[in-house]
Amino acid sequence: MELRNLKTFIYVAELSSFTGAAQRLGFSQSTVSFQIKQMEEELNTRLFERIHHTVKLTDRGREVLRYAYRMDKLTQELSWELKQEKEITGHVRLAMADSLCRHLGSTFRDFWMRYPGISLKLIAAGTEEMFRLLNQNEVDLVFTLDNHIYNPEYRLIREEQVETHFVVWADCPLAGKKTVSIHDVLCYPFFLTEKGMSYRRLMDEALGARSLEITPMLEVGDTEIICQLVGQGAGCSFLPDYATAAAVNAGKLVRLHVEEFEIKIWKQLFCHRDKWVSPQLQPVMDYCAGL
Repeated sequence: MELRNLKTFIYVAELSSFTGAAQRLGFSQSTVSFQIKQMEEELNTRLFERIHHTVKLTDRGREVLRYAYRMDKLTQELSWELKQEKEITGHVRLAMADSLCRHLGSTFRDFWMRYPGISLKLIAAGTEEMFRLLNQNEVDLVFTLDNHIYNPEYRLIREEQVETHFVVWADCPLAGKKTVSIHDVLCYPFFLTEKGMSYRRLMDEALGARSLEITPMLEVGDTEIICQLVGQGAGCSFLPDYATAAAVNAGKLVRLHVEEFEIKIWKQLFCHRDKWVSPQLQPVMDYCAGL
């Protein structure tokens, strides 16, 4: 069996598309179809169901995919071992929550100084989109900020529970209170991250369960801008503690303790269970795990 056919099979399976695999590999669609047909003849089994322009793995196809991943992983490991020059180089694609992008960016210089041959591509996305990209091998890692996630298809590299709070400016009348009600907080204008994104979505869901909602004055992905606006007395926000730590320590923001309003958020780093942890991927995993 030719290794190039296995690679093509993996792409078709991940993308559920002969056309998509052809575009990704730079082949014609007829070449992709021919390579899959060769595999099916060699294995004497149907790998894909093709119904109304849709492509779906058969039960035997899913079994073959597990072996294909293992063979592809061994091929990559062999290529690495046979390289005479073992300097760690390569490109790693990382999908992550928008607020974590800024958190990573503030420490990236140290990583780059240690591994100058590794380049990173960061993709800010919602959790559902992150896992779509991971399943289609369009990213190597996902770094989520959401509900606790468990799925045996993914390898959990690191997880940590993250505290979140409503925050106000230092001289806000609510700042001096030991506890406040959610109704007290909702009297103020809000600056929030985009609707549907990680902790913003979880906050909206918790408010919705109480028949409450927020119409923000501004929605923006940059948590630093939000902290600046709130610190100037323009309103309040709901943010993870790591995003507000500098402003809180500087006395510009105050975290509120809101009665009976607790949202559990987890920071989790995943790769696909079948992903080969290459020499360039491992340092990125270690770096992200330390954030």
